[in-house]
Amino acid sequence: MTIDFTRRTLLHLAGATSLAMAAAAAARAEGNPQGGGPTYASRTPMRVGMVTLRVKNLDTVADYYRDVIGLTVMERSAAGAKLGTGGITLLVLEARPDAAIESRSAAGLYHTAFLMPTRKDLARWLVHAASHRVKLSGFADHLVSESVYLDDPEGNGIEVYADRDPSQWQWSEGSVKMATDELNIPDLLSLTNTRVPDYAKAPDGMRVGHMHLRVGDLAEAERFYHGTVGLDPTRKRNGAAFLSSGRYHHHLGMNVWQSQGAGQRDDSTTGLAWFSLVMAKQELLAAQEDRLRKSGVKVTALADGVEAIDPWGTRVRLLKV
Repeated sequence: MTIDFTRRTLLHLAGATSLAMAAAAAARAEGNPQGGGPTYASRTPMRVGMVTLRVKNLDTVADYYRDVIGLTVMERSAAGAKLGTGGITLLVLEARPDAAIESRSAAGLYHTAFLMPTRKDLARWLVHAASHRVKLSGFADHLVSESVYLDDPEGNGIEVYADRDPSQWQWSEGSVKMATDELNIPDLLSLTNTRVPDYAKAPDGMRVGHMHLRVGDLAEAERFYHGTVGLDPTRKRNGAAFLSSGRYHHHLGMNVWQSQGAGQRDDSTTGLAWFSLVMAKQELLAAQEDRLRKSGVKVTALADGVEAIDPWGTRVRLLKV
């Protein structure tokens, strides 16, 4: 498999005939009508830990994350499955065979973003995706990162990406510069052997780098995730807001592109059940719990932290690592 062949294959899988079309698809995935240091995301005071999805067909979805993303199935039963890498659980699937598929206009999950440890790992995964004819929905250069988009069998969005070194991120007055440009696929694939796919499983250092949510009202979402949860704004544009801890480009994206005015989520449907924000310092967790309780938000105590519920019913857990 040559680089040119792989590039054409990827374009075909993304339903595009050019890099510009693929970038435009990625722009739509990021809601834009106009078209380094990955471990940084895990060195911040808070970071994303794991994601739990309600799924209709457990075996189909679990196999997809195993075979396409490369996650290891750590536990599996009729009730659900735990998947991860390097002994770390990143994704939990809860079997809900009678559930209806959640509408894309409802509040909930936009995508789960799996962060590769290195750019070479992203290149290796792209060759794997091409060799297995994985259907893609777009790929793009976001300046701070390089990203590929796809959907699991039940329509849950996925981003697979690698960060550029934080020294290359451009900040101005607290806002980080991001874009949706064409991904330089030949340059990316030059890092690996395109003739011999060698992506057998997800690298041990892969983590959930960020979450992107659909919300019903952007201002209300900012009040909860910034004002109450305590993530800091890093960028805002075109019906979307991005927040992070410790000046990462974003641990959380939120948008109203499809879900403006959405009401409470239906727990009987598929989709995001909860995700976690984890922190290494017990005093930070205690401060976050105090902040949540003083805000008047309903807080449920857990063995290793607390759980709060956003205005649309998505649960977020604040946990100690």
